[in-house]
Amino acid sequence: MTAMALDARRSPPLVGARPSTPPRTWRERRRARRERLFPTVPERAFHEPVVQSRSILGNWILVNDPAGIKRVLVDKVASYPRTELERRFFTALFGEGLLGIDGELWRRHRRVMAPSFDPRSVAAYAPAITASAAEAIERWRGLGEGARIDMTEEMTWLTLQIICRTMFSADAESMVGHFGRGLHDNLDDIGEFSLLDIVPGLAQVRMRARRQRIAAAFAPLDEAIARLVAEREKAPDAFPADLLGRLVAAKDAEGGGRLTPKEVRDEVVTIFSAGHETTAMTMGWTWYLLSRHPAEEARLHNELAEVLGGRLPSQEDLPRLIYARRVIEEAMRLYPAAPGLSARTALEDDEIAGASVRKGATVGILPWYVHRHALLWDDPERFDPDRFSPERSAGRHRFAYLPFGGGPRVCIGQVLAMNEAVLLLAALAQRFAPRLAADARIALRHNVTLQPRYGMPMTLHGRG
Repeated sequence: MTAMALDARRSPPLVGARPSTPPRTWRERRRARRERLFPTVPERAFHEPVVQSRSILGNWILVNDPAGIKRVLVDKVASYPRTELERRFFTALFGEGLLGIDGELWRRHRRVMAPSFDPRSVAAYAPAITASAAEAIERWRGLGEGARIDMTEEMTWLTLQIICRTMFSADAESMVGHFGRGLHDNLDDIGEFSLLDIVPGLAQVRMRARRQRIAAAFAPLDEAIARLVAEREKAPDAFPADLLGRLVAAKDAEGGGRLTPKEVRDEVVTIFSAGHETTAMTMGWTWYLLSRHPAEEARLHNELAEVLGGRLPSQEDLPRLIYARRVIEEAMRLYPAAPGLSARTALEDDEIAGASVRKGATVGILPWYVHRHALLWDDPERFDPDRFSPERSAGRHRFAYLPFGGGPRVCIGQVLAMNEAVLLLAALAQRFAPRLAADARIALRHNVTLQPRYGMPMTLHGRG
């Protein structure tokens, strides 16, 4: 038996993995389709560079070819704007933040916000990350050996603390409550998407109702943000250099203008939502993978012992936490926080990876398929952090891996998100080796982010 066969035999089946043998009976095919993350996308999307489909809803083209993805997101980006449905959806959720706007307005916001996410600014957020991790360690210790937790809830709460500390500093504690009630208590309702949202006429009615629910849910949060923005505008030197302060004070390098209070509010909500929910889900799936792969977990523990020796990690440790970073990168490959990246509308006839694209067609890019594609990755269903080593990454197309998107609209906070994930993993994995609960029922759910449908029940086991 080959080494690869032995590895495959030892590796446990992971949720979302394609079956080793294709379903044969009608019942098996029906079950396999029901369990797929995107049930309407055919299985051949994992093997073909481009998949086309036609229905009463129009022509759809799913692009998995990296050069084709680059053509859509970079080379001819002006010819492939986001669909009107996608723009309305994100504007309803987050207002006119970076996820909901386009054109010159988006470019101005991006210029104004860029300095808040440069390396120096990102480094300044590290102490808040490690301080929050230290508090989580103490709280977990208090729960006792073998305590049962929902890991995604724990990671959601932890990243909520972090984003509020980095964004609001002294006002973090009060803002945790506002964001928790404004977003998380309503996200299942306001973020759920269905085919009814694309039916002409009905779609407008549903979107209008969604906007009303969001406005009501966010009203207390909006009042709190408006108060904090006004305080920082009135006396900017009286507050720490947190993210909110940077946004309020930032000027457009070209026009010199600043964001209005409403624009600051929309960007705060966007950053909060995209910057903590996605990291929380990434961390949840990382713990799931480590609990299923003890050899990789042991290698991570060895690196942490060598680099940190039991102390909390710092920004300066990040270059040496090499394997920890690979673990996060591989977790984002198998379980991308945003598995459905974008839908674009073709403004003209074109050709992508040899396939004809007609004007008006919808072009989709789904990292869930790109990251597990048989033509792009060796043994794509296997958890293998070393696939991100320099040797094995050499020659890999930039657009074969899209955890933060790509092109001009690549996630502005990707460096901060990676740093946060690595620091949290290093701090917590030194002290705990969580294990998936024996009765855990893990299934996939796509509701803006990739979530475990029934939670992530795990038990905590101390490491000293």
